[in-house]
Amino acid sequence: MVMPNFLIIGAAKAGTTALHTYLQQHPQIFMTPDKETNFFAYQGETLDFQGVGDTAINQFSVTDLVTYQQLFAGVKDEIAIGEACPLYLYHPQAPQRIAEHLPGVRLIVILRNPADRAYANFLHLVRDDRELERNFIQALRGEAQRIQNNWEWFWHYVQLGYYGCQLKRYYDIFDADKIKVYLYEDLVERCHWLLQDLFNFLQVDPTFIPDMTIRPNKSGVPKNSILHQFLTKPNLFKTLSKPLFPERFRQRIQHSNLVTPKLSPEVREFLITLYRSDILTCQDLIGRDLSAWLQNG
Repeated sequence: MVMPNFLIIGAAKAGTTALHTYLQQHPQIFMTPDKETNFFAYQGETLDFQGVGDTAINQFSVTDLVTYQQLFAGVKDEIAIGEACPLYLYHPQAPQRIAEHLPGVRLIVILRNPADRAYANFLHLVRDDRELERNFIQALRGEAQRIQNNWEWFWHYVQLGYYGCQLKRYYDIFDADKIKVYLYEDLVERCHWLLQDLFNFLQVDPTFIPDMTIRPNKSGVPKNSILHQFLTKPNLFKTLSKPLFPERFRQRIQHSNLVTPKLSPEVREFLITLYRSDILTCQDLIGRDLSAWLQNG
């Protein structure tokens, strides 16, 4: 059976959905139709996460090898075969499982300022009506209890941001030339360069330019909750009208209804203090200047 030869392993809320969307368009790349199989994190497990809305991850996660291999049954003559799952960067057992199944795999990482990442994570769950605590600092204070109560990984706002510790697990197992690390700023400020470099890394045609007008998975607080529910939750009218309105149009309406409150300087400083040592570790690992992540502004 066909198995992937590259993985986008994280980080969450750093642009992995955008990369998945852009890579899907390349004729020499096969991506699993759905993002986040979670296979290398939860192989062989029976999932029973208990957080708000966690039934979804219990249901959609792929935990057996046969089902995972079937996700790649549609591969034809593509050169690069992959999936995107930001849990892999965070999960401590994923690197070893990946190495056992895919010893020659190429790994792609995109990192975001961990304070901004944590806040975007929080706003994502607010957007989806799962995070009932509207005060970010209160949600952070409840994180340890939520973890203890077996809430799924996406609730681990602070813990997900320790990239240095997480990346070291991969550098300890895989050759450095098999790991490609980008920053969220690369995606935002020089997306064409990032994609060209990434296509070269995957050994596919680097001149291909995907449609980058679609920016999926925006986080934020809905200005109009009724409109948001209508646009995002299953309903008959949405199903019937979908063929009449292109995805880009529907996305534009959804995004225009989201507002992103600024992260307060006090909370940012609190998070920077937590992450400072790990940021410096990460900086040394990837050879990129991350001093901007240590600034409160």
